[in-house]
Amino acid sequence: MTAPDSAVPAGATPPGMRGLIDPDREVALLLDIIQLTATGPEVEPLAAAVARIITEATATDVCFVHVLDDSERALTLAGATPPFDEQVGQVHLPLGLGVSGWVASHRQAVVITERKEADPRYLPIPALRGAEFTSMASIPMEIRPGGLVGVLNVHTVERREFTARDVELLRVIGRLVAGALNQARLHRRLAARERAHERFVEQVIANQEGERRRMAGDIHDGISQRLISLSYHLDAASSAVRDDPGAAAGQLVQARELLGLALDEARAAIGGLRPPILDDLGLAGGLASLARSTPQLELTVDLADHRLTEHVEIALYRIAQECLQNIVKHARADVATLRFGVFDGVARLEVADNGTGFDTAAVAPGHRVGPGGSGGSDGGYGLRSMQERAELVGGRLRIRSRPGAGTTVTVTVPLRGPDMR
Repeated sequence: MTAPDSAVPAGATPPGMRGLIDPDREVALLLDIIQLTATGPEVEPLAAAVARIITEATATDVCFVHVLDDSERALTLAGATPPFDEQVGQVHLPLGLGVSGWVASHRQAVVITERKEADPRYLPIPALRGAEFTSMASIPMEIRPGGLVGVLNVHTVERREFTARDVELLRVIGRLVAGALNQARLHRRLAARERAHERFVEQVIANQEGERRRMAGDIHDGISQRLISLSYHLDAASSAVRDDPGAAAGQLVQARELLGLALDEARAAIGGLRPPILDDLGLAGGLASLARSTPQLELTVDLADHRLTEHVEIALYRIAQECLQNIVKHARADVATLRFGVFDGVARLEVADNGTGFDTAAVAPGHRVGPGGSGGSDGGYGLRSMQERAELVGGRLRIRSRPGAGTTVTVTVPLRGPDMR
């Protein structure tokens, strides 16, 4: 087991050591890689083609291309030579875990000539059948300056000595491929965001229509009926005021009660559209009110009194509301924190709990997940709603969680001059 940078002087091949590729083939291989990087914007086809070309040109037995996922905390298998191509998208490796995770974290190549299981960094992945291969080289794929894109691994069944020249060749290939893979990742992220935005707009329109129907029903069945009854009582009081003052007073008492109920229902309907407390007390006051209305939790609040534009305040308020509701419903937590502030022109909202937590890699964006992490579908848009609310105001939502260790949701929104008021 060797770290390649100290194994052999660059360009030297000691006697008895067979290199990956004949020097005459290096140029042809690099040209193939360069041509391949211009073939299209899809991550998986590009990674698969890279794996195939490398194994064919270097006489290795298998090649795995692991790409940094959008969370930037784990690698995902994006390309592999058959039969392991069936595992593409199924193998996930957190940074720092296994040889590939170590390479990603330290940005250093690793060569293991034999007895991989004796290396403390080695982590068997049953789906990739590592026990069948003796030697391996694992190389970081980076874009300059220092941006990690993924990790490139080659394996051989028979014992293979990887020279310093071999490692440098793989580094060059990794750098060539990294730029194209990074562009493909950005293209996919942008396309996914556009699709999510389209779905969200469709959902918003559908829910606006549903909300209009609900409000029309509430007004018709509640406020309108009470106002009609109020009108009857006022008419009766007007008729009785001369002949039976006592009856008139009774009618007025009932009319006042109906008026109070109608006002309560009107306030509730208005609050569903925009929380009036944001107009009265601002975002900090609204968040403090949310905390007071959640007696099930021991809530610690740290709220700065910064006023933002209306649409940013509503988005952050609704995200906090969704988080607290999820803590109460799903987290089995008894302690939580709610923080809001503006730092260096960025608004930052954080909601954390000490609940059950969850595996963030195993949760699809469509699931209803906030602090506490349990999936559910009892109303609201859940995680996707919070993500899209943040994105619609130019922000970003991050979730940190693991089973048994609670959950922290953080929203950051870069502010421009008009966003502060």
